[in-house]
Amino acid sequence: MASRPSTASRRRWGSTIAGVLVLCVMLFPLYWMVDTALQPAAGLLRVAPVPHDLDLSGFSKALDDQGGHLLTSLVVSLGAVVICLAIAAPAAYGLARFGLRGTRTIVFGTLITQMVPGIVIANALYNTYVDLGLVNSYIGLMLADASLGIPFSIVLLRSFMVSIPGEVVEAAQVDGAGALRTFLRVVLPMSRNALITSGLFAFLFAWSDFMFALTLNTTDDVKPVTLGIYQYIGAHVGDWGSVMAASVLSAVPAAILLVVAQKYIAAGITGGSVK
Repeated sequence: MASRPSTASRRRWGSTIAGVLVLCVMLFPLYWMVDTALQPAAGLLRVAPVPHDLDLSGFSKALDDQGGHLLTSLVVSLGAVVICLAIAAPAAYGLARFGLRGTRTIVFGTLITQMVPGIVIANALYNTYVDLGLVNSYIGLMLADASLGIPFSIVLLRSFMVSIPGEVVEAAQVDGAGALRTFLRVVLPMSRNALITSGLFAFLFAWSDFMFALTLNTTDDVKPVTLGIYQYIGAHVGDWGSVMAASVLSAVPAAILLVVAQKYIAAGITGGSVK
């Protein structure tokens, strides 16, 4: 009988050690990126495993060169989030509450759209954007980036809105609220976790977009940080410290959002699993 707790304890320790090793392997590229950014004079292959004399000149140079592109990415990503939620939330509510025929087929088709390669969509969009005059524009890139998160947001929000008790919606309607007011005042506040989760993923999709940024922009008027780093590497291939510093700076907003919103992400993803 005494051997059972010992065996269970060894298994827990083994699982913990395995998890730590996997985490170290996954985080090693990030550590090497930060390490190289703090030693800009060392180069990419001659960087010390542990930085001794910290040098922030790479960050200063990267911020001067890429600061405007970071701001562009922030504006485009936030705009894409607004557009994504403005389309996905009403669509999800309609699929969840109105008893439309073919709802499952629509949801399945929405999931299928996520499998379409981005280069196919980008090439098709370019010709349309030329006709509409949306090439090299903020709104054009916002619309394109929003399309990356709309299918995921519709599926996630619908699964959450289906779990909202019908009695709550009916009570609001009995009190005199119309369909739009019920949606805005009752359904959306109750779907806060799912909305935050959908918005966060839409932001990450837009923030990390490279294909649309490269295809739908022919000038430097609208250049997100992903495209800026791509061109930065070609122009400063010998200055890896600044390149890595720019990469670290581009990862900071996404990391902050993930840390701040992690509890909402867990609640938003699992909220629709139990009715």
